[in-house]
Amino acid sequence: MLITVIGRGHGGTRAMSHTLSASGVFMGDRLNESGDLLPPDDMYEACRVFGRYVSHRGGLDWDFSRVLEGPIDPAFIRLVESFLCSVMASDAPRRGWKLPETTLVLPWIVRLFPEAHYIYWSRDPRDSILGAHLTDNLAEFGAPAEMVEDLRLRRAISWRYQYELMRVTPRPLRCIDVRFEEFILHQESTLTRLEAFLGMPLARIPVRTDSVGRWCADPGVHDYDLFPREALFTP
Repeated sequence: MLITVIGRGHGGTRAMSHTLSASGVFMGDRLNESGDLLPPDDMYEACRVFGRYVSHRGGLDWDFSRVLEGPIDPAFIRLVESFLCSVMASDAPRRGWKLPETTLVLPWIVRLFPEAHYIYWSRDPRDSILGAHLTDNLAEFGAPAEMVEDLRLRRAISWRYQYELMRVTPRPLRCIDVRFEEFILHQESTLTRLEAFLGMPLARIPVRTDSVGRWCADPGVHDYDLFPREALFTP
């Protein structure tokens, strides 16, 4: 079984990666404290290859038709295979990986690994944009977007780009949606759903309820019209 966690940086995906590791899933030879598979460089370069096939029409409008319908660039395949070498070489019955930048290339990942189990992870974007992440600057990963000086707005645009990628990608055969907030506030029921999806028992890791709704105490701008209402979390 192959498992991957899909979600934006600062979306709380480390909680899922740590849960999988604690449950006996092999998540790669080298992981950082966030549970990311290391080294990430080949996946970063794969993102830049992917980005060449996406067109920006302006504003929040992107054309993803070439990555949804056209052939996958062979260079991308080589880079992803290199990034995942320790995972794919393992004989563990359950293996997987987590790296937030995987979301930037989701359409091709789903096409390369159609039989994998996908955990689509989401978090209220008002919390997600409070902290800095490498993907705040989409240009660094070859993703076309309007460059703005306002850092919070730049993070919000990056969030929306990744939201759109997840929205337009055909749903994988094996996929489950999990909200970070539900995992934190209702861990037992959320893990029960995940156990049924994965067909395996999962470990219970410590969680902090104060990680939910941090935006409420944030003095800066954190709410943007570009955030779809359905992406926001109401306890």
